[in-house]
Amino acid sequence: MSPRDGPLQFPCLFPIKAMGRADGDIEAVVIEIVARHAPRFDATAVRRRRSSGGKWLAVTVTVEAESRAQLDAIYQDLTDHDSVVWAL
Repeated sequence: MSPRDGPLQFPCLFPIKAMGRADGDIEAVVIEIVARHAPRFDATAVRRRRSSGGKWLAVTVTVEAESRAQLDAIYQDLTDHDSVVWAL
């Protein structure tokens, strides 16, 4: 369920995607930030996708979200980090 589908009911599985430069540390940054806020996060289930030109890397993780505040904190930390261009 996405936020556009209506209110979230917690706990729920929630995908988080962040993008940064492929030649940087975006994957490690995303894993570190998400693990800080969701300790049971499975870092082995990370999905990666390079842009067609190879310049960007999108990293998607799925967390078992416990609250809106938890998701807000994850997104805030992701968007505050210099390596993250955007987060969805």
